[in-house]
Amino acid sequence: MSDNQLIISVNLVQEDDYPQWLPYWLSYQKFYQVQLPEETTLAAWKRFFDADIPMYCAVAKEGQKILGFVHYVFHGSTWAVNDFCYLEDLFVAPEARGKHIGKRLIEYVKQQALARQCARLYWHTQESNLNAHRLYDWVGEKPGVIEYRMPL
Repeated sequence: MSDNQLIISVNLVQEDDYPQWLPYWLSYQKFYQVQLPEETTLAAWKRFFDADIPMYCAVAKEGQKILGFVHYVFHGSTWAVNDFCYLEDLFVAPEARGKHIGKRLIEYVKQQALARQCARLYWHTQESNLNAHRLYDWVGEKPGVIEYRMPL
């Protein structure tokens, strides 16, 4: 089967996916030049399986091999009656890029946001992440918002 005929499934992560997810999560952090404490990683992983916390992880797989992940969160807003959906992290394995897996992961989150009747699906990326810009310009729109942060 050629690369453009990969059979990819996108579903919620399973607890036994941790050994495959973790190296990608660490690569994602390295790309953004951060190193989160292991405690933070373990807390995030635990939240994905806590029915009381609206934080999720979905993975793209070819068979049993994870090729990428997306993390997303539902939250209320002062701007709408219905929740917003924030796509917080998106990563595709370097060897699987260019095969529309990132688009498939975003589409998965879009379907979850639609099912929950969210008022908005949104995400951020670094200005320097030009590869991501190509995908995001294809599937979304830039609202012209600039993010500011204050150290806590």
